Amino acid sequence: MFNITEDFGSLVFNDRVMRERLPREIYVSLRKTFRTLAPLDIGVANVVANAMKNWAVEKGVTHFTHWFQPMTGVTAEKHESFLATKSDGRVIMEFSGKELVKGEPDASSFPTGGIRATFEARGYTAWDPTSYAFIKANVLCIPTAFYSYSGEALDKKTPLLRSMMALNKEGRRILKLFGESGDAEVLANVGAEQEYFLVDQSVYDKRPDLIYCGRTLFGSRPPKGQELDDHYFGAIKPRVAAFMQDLDETLWRLGIPSKTKHNEVAPAQHELAAIYETVNIATDHNQLIMEVMKMIAPRHGLACLLHEKPFAGVNGNGKHNNWSISTSAGENLLDPGSTPAENARFLLFLCAVIKAVDEHQDLLRLSVATAANDHRLGANEAPPAIISIFLGEELTDILETIKSGSNYEKKDNAPVRLGVDVLPAFPRDATDRNRTSPFAFTGNKFEFRMVGSSLSISGPNFVLNTIVADALAGFADELEKAKDFNAALQTLVKKTIEKHERIIFNYNNYAEEWVSEAEKRGLLNLLSTPDVLPRFTSEENIALFEKHSVLSRTEIVSRTELLLENYIKTIHIEALTMIDLVHRRIIPAVLSYTSKTLAALNLKQNAAASLDASLETTLAERLSGLSGTLQKDLDNLEDAIMRAADCGETADCAAYYGTEVFYSMQALRGAVDELETIVGSEDWPLPSYAEILYSVK
Repeated sequence: MFNITEDFGSLVFNDRVMRERLPREIYVSLRKTFRTLAPLDIGVANVVANAMKNWAVEKGVTHFTHWFQPMTGVTAEKHESFLATKSDGRVIMEFSGKELVKGEPDASSFPTGGIRATFEARGYTAWDPTSYAFIKANVLCIPTAFYSYSGEALDKKTPLLRSMMALNKEGRRILKLFGESGDAEVLANVGAEQEYFLVDQSVYDKRPDLIYCGRTLFGSRPPKGQELDDHYFGAIKPRVAAFMQDLDETLWRLGIPSKTKHNEVAPAQHELAAIYETVNIATDHNQLIMEVMKMIAPRHGLACLLHEKPFAGVNGNGKHNNWSISTSAGENLLDPGSTPAENARFLLFLCAVIKAVDEHQDLLRLSVATAANDHRLGANEAPPAIISIFLGEELTDILETIKSGSNYEKKDNAPVRLGVDVLPAFPRDATDRNRTSPFAFTGNKFEFRMVGSSLSISGPNFVLNTIVADALAGFADELEKAKDFNAALQTLVKKTIEKHERIIFNYNNYAEEWVSEAEKRGLLNLLSTPDVLPRFTSEENIALFEKHSVLSRTEIVSRTELLLENYIKTIHIEALTMIDLVHRRIIPAVLSYTSKTLAALNLKQNAAASLDASLETTLAERLSGLSGTLQKDLDNLEDAIMRAADCGETADCAAYYGTEVFYSMQALRGAVDELETIVGSEDWPLPSYAEILYSVK
């Protein structure tokens, strides 16, 4: 019987376990490493490794792995046993500090974006002591960074750790200016909301497009979709509830604070949210959440879909990235308090975020750019590709009074009364929520809603950390030189508001008018991945990341190349899957149904001239016309794929795939989806949207 208070974190070598198993001086030294990111002494590492091994072996573990996050989008691991042989033939279990601190997986087959040639195979993993080791599938997993022989980052963790150091450095400079010169670190914290679909495994297995691509490449809209909003927050079906309970218990044993679960808007769509953690641990935990979801679903006869847009015309999956800044003492630096107009420190940190988002719109858009997320951004359930900030009425009014030099008069937020005596009145929140905003302030944090469901949150967060660190650095440079700190602070806040207020938009981001308004304001509207990725290598962006030692020029160039290649490969695989499905499944099905239709028509015509054959005639004509369209669109897609071989440089090739190949795919889909609406269900070779979305009873 699972007991949450006793079993939570039972598979984690966490602080409680370390206090129990490590000598006090070793524990203190390790905690210092956690806090300051200082190098770990090998003597300390040896003691920690032995204690970690003993703890794991007691739980039946025989192998360990350096668990890392390469640029593939998933995690990687190579299992090594604790086994060591003795001269007399016996074996013992050993694990050294050297094995804990450093590993050497083959780096030649991981994507590097050109940093390493295939024959240059050496790569290393380095223990990240700020993230606890854990046991998964009976293997001790040690969170690590992954880097090349020559020291470049080959993973998603290293830039995140570097950005945390940059934010801490510049944040502490600001705190010192406010007279807070203690030992408190400045930390980025994140709570990620993970959306996903659950469908029956049996229908999933009949959809090669879901298996190969993660999304349906064909499918006509079902008679009932999400129009009634009756799935949202509805009663959870028993099979789904069983999956969710299994998922919660597994995550809790891994020390992952899974908090909220519910049905989302679309049929078969659900959401999980975790409690806030430091951004590094939250990133590791979100990777584990996605992995565990996929692992557990088959136990319940289900398939878990994490693609951003598994079904056309139905809400896609996002991952809302709730980001805030705090001190290691637990003080939220983005908490406005009861009198935000008088909270100078809060206003300065708020202005740093506003400045950062306005000046680096391209980087935030870039951090969520993938072929999959392009389907979702700008659709009715997701923010548009235009970056803007929602602050709400009160904060916007405060900033306006600062800009104008007038006095802010707090509005009387009368309590909300519901008109029923038995129901209590409750205080009105200072601001509403805006679910259409890509970057919304929600009380004491910012919710970055553009992040795709399958993405690692490392990318969006290392960008957020870096651009805010840069804004804080500029503020610190100016304020440290000031003779009158308070006067300089007021001037700086006012100047920042005047320069960057264009990024603030508190209204409907879905409205067509916003597109033209954003253009007037000079905001970027980068619609697709090929539009935005080349901006990564601008001299301005390279200088930004190099200034804060987050990414080098080489690392930026390689990641740009890698992300463009991934975009190309994703669409290429989808196009080939489409072609294969049409040749091997759709065309035979259409021919079979056409033959039946023609046979029925001939039967009537041969039986008697007086019989009405208008139905069969009309159907045969529609099938004939659509079959011709299908063949033409299929030929066009195959030609587009052939021409892609000569599309030139990677950026040009990505642009070609995002236009010529993608548009050809859309045309082919249109013909197939229309055919699905008239071909009999017994002949159609793929489960329909209705069969998939309502497959879990």
